[in-house]
Amino acid sequence: MQHRRYSESSIRSYIGLVEKFLDHKGNKPLSELTNDDVVNYVYNHIVNKGYSFAHQNQTVSALKLFFSEVVKSKIEISKISRPRPEHKLPNVLSKEEVKRILAAPQNIKHRTMLSLIYACGLRRSELLELNPNSIDSKRNLLIIRQSKGNKDRIVPLSEKTIIMLRNYYKIYKPKEWLFEGQLIGEQYTATSLQKVLKHAVEQAGIRKPVTLHWLRHSYATHLLESGTDLRYIQEILGHKSSKTTEIYTHVSTQSIQKIKSPFDDL
Repeated sequence: MQHRRYSESSIRSYIGLVEKFLDHKGNKPLSELTNDDVVNYVYNHIVNKGYSFAHQNQTVSALKLFFSEVVKSKIEISKISRPRPEHKLPNVLSKEEVKRILAAPQNIKHRTMLSLIYACGLRRSELLELNPNSIDSKRNLLIIRQSKGNKDRIVPLSEKTIIMLRNYYKIYKPKEWLFEGQLIGEQYTATSLQKVLKHAVEQAGIRKPVTLHWLRHSYATHLLESGTDLRYIQEILGHKSSKTTEIYTHVSTQSIQKIKSPFDDL
C-alpha cells in the first residue's frame, strides 16, 4: 500500500478491517477460505450490525487487496461484490447556524480552526496538514498540497479570512504546523479538533449531530446558493468528478423555495 502511495489513514483503516476479518475466521487456514466466508462475515458482522455502506465498501476493498496481493486462497476476488451505492443528501447548516457555531469558541485558535474549515471548505485532514507557508496572503490564496487523491489545489482567501489568520498568527506564532498542539512543532490532533467542534455546537445551542464535514458541505451549498458556478465549486473542493459536486444542487434551497405548490391555487 505504501508502494501504491495509499495515505497513512487508509493503510491503518485497511489493516484494521483485515484484522477484524482474520479474527473472525478462527483457526481456518487462509488457503481454505472461500467467497462464502467473506459473504457470511459481511452479512453477519457488517450488515446485521447496522454499519454504513461506506464501511462495508471499504471492508470489501481491504479484503480484495489482501487476498489478491498478500495471500493465495480459494477466494475469487472478482466475484466479491460491493454494496449498491447509497444516495444520501449532504447535511447542511443554515448560515445563521454556522455563524453561531463559529462565534461560540472563546479560544482564538479554536475559533480560527473551525472558521477556516467553513471559509475554505476544507476536509479535517487538510486543515491539520496546513503549515504557515500554505497561506499566500499576497495573492489571497490557500495552498493545499497532496490532499485526497494526492492532488494539490488552491482555494481563495477573503480579506476577512486573512485578517483572522494574521491575528491568530501574532498570538500563537506557529512553526511546523499552522495549528499546533500543546507543544511547539506538535501537530494538532483530529480527536482534539472534533472535541472543539462538539463544544462549540453545544455552546451554540444547536441540537444536531454536527460533524466537521457538515461545515464543508455548508460552504459548498452556500456558494451554490450565492450564484457560484458549479465548475468552480468542484475545483475549490478538489472533487475529481463533477457528479460529486452536483449533489449540492439537491440541497440548495434557492430554486426549490421559488416553486409554487398547486395547493396554493385551490
